[in-house]
Amino acid sequence: MAINPKKHEMPTQEPQVRSHNFDEVALGYTEKIAIAEAQRCLNCKNQPCVNGCPVNINIPDFISKIKDGDFEGAYRVISKSSSLPAVCGRVCPQETQCESKCTLGIKFEPVGIGRLERFVADWHNENATDAPGKPQSNGYKIAVVGSGPSGLTCAGDLAKKGYKVTVFEALHTAGGVLVYGIPEFRLPKSIVAKEVDTLKALGVDIEPNVVIGKTLTVDELFDMGYEAVFVGSGAGLPNFMGIPGESLKGVYSANEFLTRSNLMKSYLKNPETPIMKGGKVAVVGGGNVAMDAARTALRLGAEKVYIVYRRSMEELPARKEEVEHAIEEGIEFRLLNNPIEILGYDNPDDKFDPKNGFVTGMKCIKMELGEPDEKGRRRPIPVEGSEFVLSVDTVIISIGTSPNPLIKNTTEGLEVNSRGGIIVNEDGLTSREAVYAGGDAVTGAATVISAMGAGKMAAIAIDEYLSSK
Repeated sequence: MAINPKKHEMPTQEPQVRSHNFDEVALGYTEKIAIAEAQRCLNCKNQPCVNGCPVNINIPDFISKIKDGDFEGAYRVISKSSSLPAVCGRVCPQETQCESKCTLGIKFEPVGIGRLERFVADWHNENATDAPGKPQSNGYKIAVVGSGPSGLTCAGDLAKKGYKVTVFEALHTAGGVLVYGIPEFRLPKSIVAKEVDTLKALGVDIEPNVVIGKTLTVDELFDMGYEAVFVGSGAGLPNFMGIPGESLKGVYSANEFLTRSNLMKSYLKNPETPIMKGGKVAVVGGGNVAMDAARTALRLGAEKVYIVYRRSMEELPARKEEVEHAIEEGIEFRLLNNPIEILGYDNPDDKFDPKNGFVTGMKCIKMELGEPDEKGRRRPIPVEGSEFVLSVDTVIISIGTSPNPLIKNTTEGLEVNSRGGIIVNEDGLTSREAVYAGGDAVTGAATVISAMGAGKMAAIAIDEYLSSK
């Protein structure tokens, strides 16, 4: 049978429809499409795709089961390695990981591994009736700080081995960046809740509204009988540009903007925590978070949304799919532009802080690309005399985040690097005995799947450490 050179398209909402709602954009494969896509897999003996997966899912095996129509069997294969398959199938950058290693991709388009993973997880969630059995306890207690992808992965892998795991979450809902950072139209919160429920069925306890470093310290967790601690507290501290006008009303970090929309439901009618809506919006940055913020602003009723990025489209770090969706929805890319000042006016009726006015525009300067920097990307260089003003009412800064310093400031002997990331060895062990860390708390803002890989690695190390005791 001849191989289809192209992967099967993902059905999606039409751009003119989806840009006005928060329903999921990608609709998912049908059983027929999934089987047809699975049949494109060559089932290579050396399995290069597995080496491209940070959590080492046996990809050829689960795809083979899809070919046979054994969708639940495919789910069992995936769940041996991944605690969050429905999440990964939606937000993992497969194009630079497993799919980039696909042998079929040498000549044709690679197999749609991510789309198939999503299909399998969704099929299981819709059809499975039996909750996973709770493993027999081995008597050890583990504390996990943060319920993002690294924390949930570490908790799930340890729970499967019989550990009693408690996850401490600072916010009122478990999921970390999966619930506060990624929009509903890309990752429905019901999907995250379902994955969390699966972990609870394994015996994982979730303690929300507990801020480690304030409510409890790491040392107090040990006093409570926990024998190891994994810190997966993420990188929720937003970075700003340090330019004039960033304190004006109508300037948001992407973190605050997305949290208000995703977790605090500001898109609902008469929300308790509203976001400034309407008008023109500029999002500064070019990553996936910038795309999420821009597409969210559009759905909240913005008249016009700009992506302002200082490099060209070739250097844009966001996933190709997210960029294409943004363009289809009408978001305008102002490339090779860099903000140098946010403009505004004072509101004389503002009794709280008369110096804190409202955004009226953003002064930018045009850029050109010079020689590559240490990361291989060409350096943006300002073009003298090219300043101009972009008329906007809201500015969203999306230039990255850093680890929150709360835990390192309250944990004696915990070493961090110059960026505030917790220093760990190859197993995720910190400078404190029995304290492990992983994900964005270590690396700074990165991908969901890389955080999961770190949580998985730390779970193995914690198990070895306690087994040796």
